[in-house]
Parts: sequence; structure tokens; C-alpha cells
Amino acid sequence: MGRILRILSLVVVTFVAIFLLAAIVVYLFFDPNDFREDIAESVRQQTGRELTIEGDISLDLFPWLAVEIGSTRLGNAEGFGDEPMASFERASLSLRLLPAIFRQQIIIGAADIEALQLNLAVDARGKDNWSDLVPEDSEDSADADDTGGSGGGLDINSVQIVDATITYSDAGSGETIIVDGANLNIGRLTDDGSAVPVDASLNFDMQPNGMSGTVALNAALTFNASAGEIRVDNFLIDGSVDGLASMPTSMRISSDSIAVSTAESTVALQPLDLSLLDMHIVADVEPFSYAGDLNVNAAIVIDEFSPRSVMHLFDVEAPETADPTALSSVSMRADAAVTPAAIKLADLAIKLDASSFTGSLTVPRTAAGYYQFELVGDSIDLNRYMAPAAEGEAAAGEAAPVEIPTDLIAPLKARGKFKLAKATLGNIVFENVEVGVNSNGGKLRIHPVSSDLFGGAYNGDVRIDVAGNVPSLSLNEKIEGVDLAKLAKAMFDQDNVTGTVAGSFVLAGAGSDMTAIQRDLDGNMSLQLKDGTYEGTDIWYELRRARAGLKGEQPPEPELPAKTSFSTATVSGVVSNGVLSSDDLYAELPFMQLTGEGRVNLVDATIDYNMSARVLERPEFLQDATPEELDEFTEAIIPLKVSGPLASPSVKPDVERLLKEKVEEELEDLLKDKLKGLFD
Repeated sequence: MGRILRILSLVVVTFVAIFLLAAIVVYLFFDPNDFREDIAESVRQQTGRELTIEGDISLDLFPWLAVEIGSTRLGNAEGFGDEPMASFERASLSLRLLPAIFRQQIIIGAADIEALQLNLAVDARGKDNWSDLVPEDSEDSADADDTGGSGGGLDINSVQIVDATITYSDAGSGETIIVDGANLNIGRLTDDGSAVPVDASLNFDMQPNGMSGTVALNAALTFNASAGEIRVDNFLIDGSVDGLASMPTSMRISSDSIAVSTAESTVALQPLDLSLLDMHIVADVEPFSYAGDLNVNAAIVIDEFSPRSVMHLFDVEAPETADPTALSSVSMRADAAVTPAAIKLADLAIKLDASSFTGSLTVPRTAAGYYQFELVGDSIDLNRYMAPAAEGEAAAGEAAPVEIPTDLIAPLKARGKFKLAKATLGNIVFENVEVGVNSNGGKLRIHPVSSDLFGGAYNGDVRIDVAGNVPSLSLNEKIEGVDLAKLAKAMFDQDNVTGTVAGSFVLAGAGSDMTAIQRDLDGNMSLQLKDGTYEGTDIWYELRRARAGLKGEQPPEPELPAKTSFSTATVSGVVSNGVLSSDDLYAELPFMQLTGEGRVNLVDATIDYNMSARVLERPEFLQDATPEELDEFTEAIIPLKVSGPLASPSVKPDVERLLKEKVEEELEDLLKDKLKGLFD
């Protein structure tokens, strides 16, 4: 056995001596520059590309095998122009021979490249200019990767790239990405589990979106070839981005650890920490596979930030709100699932100012996808987010026209549901609110819409269509059992009515804003009121006072406070161009019946009604009436005039009609007397 070993040792020593002698001869008597054409021809045969070596080629044998090449260019693929695909000003590589020969261990002293330029391109058909240079995987190569060996290994003392430029252009999308001033420094890289520092920096420019900036990277890299593992610890990216917002924006991305398994094609990250646009985001990412379609799950936390500040960074003017502090605070957490089709957020929790919401949200990643959501909130005061009243608006009672958000609705594809414990709009408080949303093709339907409203219920179906030249709005709404006192107080700041109200409203109109739509409204409406009072007017007193005036008598003393009670009141009508016309008003009071006809202008909220009162023979309600009054009123139909603002109309006997009717009666009596005298 010992003899055999000695023979083998002799053979090895002899081989090394011959190799070294041959290397010395080559080094002393041959110039590597003489082989430029041979190298270029070999590349041409293998790739079909032109290789041009303009700089010198130098070769050193001791103590390392070192090769240095000067200015070199590699031609582009066919159909991608004459510009070189790749070039560099200088590249060098040193290699220790003996470990590579005897231990199958690759020991590289240094790998350096200066002024590297890569021009990567994709044409309009989707063909790129680099795939032909990448060898296809084969079963043999895969088997070779799996064999390994106890004597193999990788050892690189350093890798340095200086002042590199990489250009990527896509003719199909029109996008161009330029990375320049790129520098990379990697310390000693081995496959024995030792960590190596990595430092990199670059500038980037993205067109046509105009985004640019600088990026610096620091990390510790661990490489284990036999296990197929790459680990990056203390990963940190610092940079500044210009074009993302209206001013340069700092960016910071960090992770304690990123582990890549090339054997299993998986990535495992310790929490990923991102700071951008005054926002701080932490993502706890589950291990995922990078083979095939990307599917990533993560728990995401977005710390509290100001939407107004973020909008300012984007040079977007934050909307003016009635409450200047609205939109000042947002935070979020969710379990996110990223798939090729969508980003899905489950167990979503959002805090907007003083309101909290939970639920789920799906953001599509394809043109055919829908935004989907289901959110449940505690309460929200919508008044905070409404536009503030302009100067003089409050006094004039006029609000600025509310524009139909055509640009938002037209492209929107969404379906979902909101639920709120309480929502406040104006002085109206909606409770147990449920809102369904379905939008596609410029047609938005809000249905169902329901809520508890002042002891009663509200249900609605709202449709907005912006697909045509002029936006249109249609309403189909109902209220039932609503406390009239609370509704009047909330809508008109009036506290002079009581009772319950029910109604239905089927209306449609077109226009660019709500004012224009109001003027165009067509449809029908109906209202029913029960068991209430109207304070401020005593119809019975007004009738007696008008009678006294006609008779030239002293008017009776009024009962205070003045009010009129009713057991029921109904009205319906047709709406045309924003005006309700009705001829079926009916009200039943304890002492009379009212009928009427007229118009209600829904645009300026005014009423103009002619009514008739018929006093009933109910003495128990007319205790202070004289027999003459009772006889006259129960025999007559008394006209009333209701006019003025809808919130506080004037209700008065129509004296003009009373006088006219009185004169007509007297003339009629006089005519009868004359005729009687002629025939007597």
C-alpha cells in the first residue's frame, strides 16, 4: 500500500512539474494578445455575437493565475441594433491553481470589473436580447449540482464592481430603467458558513414615470453551496427617491435576516421594515416559494400617519374639510395574501381619526378584477369630511354645488358592503347603517341602503350612471315610522312639529352636479303623517279672527301657545323639473278637514298651496265658539293659504278668497231678490 502511494505521489509531482514548466514556457514565449482573434472567433461560433477586445490582455502565473483584460465589447443580439449589449473598461480575475487541481476547491483572489455597461432590451414582440446567452438547464447539469464532494468548495477573497451602468428598455410598455454609478463590494465569500460584508450603491432613473433616486445597500452575506442556501443578515437599504412625490423622499428598507434556499426555491424573511413617504410599515412575511407564480402571505402593520402629509408629498392638495383636523390620522393592520390575481387583506383593522373599522379588502392586480370589501365600523361623523361652507354661504343658506365624481366612478370596478353602528350627516343621525356597493362600466349602484332613523327606518336604492355624456342619478327611497319632531329639527332646525312620518320617493335626474340634478328631477313622491301637532299657527283661531274681521267684530283672544293638532295628513304628487305638483292633500284635524292642491319647489325648498278647511260639527272641540260662529263655519268651506319656506311656512286664511266669496254671495242674494221682484 505504501509503495502504491509513493508511486501515485511521484506521478502527481511529475504532472505538476510538467504543468508548471509548460506554464512558464507559455508565460515567457507567448503573448496572450496574439489570441484575441481566436477568442473572438470562438465567441462568434458559440453565440453568433461579435466580441471586440480593444484593450490589452495580461497574464500572470505566480503566485496566482491572474488574467486582466482591457476595454472589451460584446455585440447585441440580432434585431437589437449596433450598440453593444455589454462592455467594460477593465476586468481582472485571479485564481489559485493547486487547490483547484488537487482539492477541487475554487479559490479566487479577486474578481474586479470597471465601467461595466449592460444594455438589456425587450422588443415589441416580447423577445429579449439575453436569453440566447443563458444555457438551458439539463439533467446532466442538475445531477452534477447534486453530487457535491468532500474536497470541493468556493473561496473568493473579494468581488468589486466599479461605476457600472445598466439600461433596461421595453419597447412594448415604453418603459426604460437606467441604473448608473453602481458600485458593489463583497468581502471574502466562502461556502463554509462565514458571513461576508456586502456594500453597494447606485443611482436609478425610471421613464416615463420620471422616478429617480439613489440607493445604498449594506448586509452580511452567508453562502453555503453544498446545502444550496444563501443568507443575508442585517439587510439595510437607504435611499432617496425623486419623482414619487413632489419632493425628494427618503426610503429605508431593513430586515434582520433573509434566507434563500436554492434547493427548495424558497425565501424566508424576518420582519421586513419599510419607511417611506412619512409612513412606517412592518411586514411579518411567511416563507414563500419563488418558483412559478408568486404567492406571499404576511402580517402587515402600518403605524399611524397623516394622510394630509402624504398628499402634500405627492403635491396633491388635501381637500378642505369642515373640520381642519379631519384626515390627520390613519393606521392599519391586516393579514395580507399576495397572488398573481389580487392582494387580499383579511382581519383588517383601520383607524381613521376617531373612527374604527374592521373587515376585509381585496385589491385586484388584473384589469378584469374587482375591488371587494366588507367593512364594519363603530361610528363616523361625516360632517367633519364635508367641504366647509364658503363665506356668506351659511347666511344665504346656499351651499356650493356638489360635483358628481365622474373620474372616480367611470373606471371603478367594485363590490362590497359597509356596516356602521352610527353615522352622522348634517344633524341627522343614522344608526345600524348598512350600505351595499356595486360598480362597473361607469354605473354605480348603492343598494341595499338601510338604517334606523329617529325611531323609524330608512331604505333606499341609489344609482349613479356616468357612462353617458351627462351623469344621471336615480333614487328609490322609503321612510317608515320616523319621529317627525326629530327629523324637522335635524333637517330644518325647527322644533314646531310632532308626530310620525312615512313616505316614498322615486326620482331621477341628470346633471354634472347635485344642483343641476335637482332642477332636472322627475318622478313621484308621497307622504303620510300621523298623530302630530304644528306649533306656531292655530288654524281655528285664524278662522275666527278672519270671520271677525269680515264682520267688523272684535277678534277673540288667542290661546297660547298657538298650535294645530292633526290625526292624519297625506299628500302625493308628480315631480317635474324639480317641482312637486299635488292635488290630493288631505288632513284630518280634531275639528275640521283640510284638502288642498299646490306646488313644492324642491330646489329652493318653498311651498305654495291653496287649501280648503271644512269645520266639523264637534262642539266638544269648540267650547268657546258662539252658536253663530259654529253655524257659519260648519256651513262654509274656508280657504287657507300655505306659502313660504318649506321649513317654516305661513298658514293663513285666504282673506282675498273669503272676501271674493262673500261679495259673490251678496251679489247672488241681491240678484235673486231682484229677479224675485220682477216676477212677483
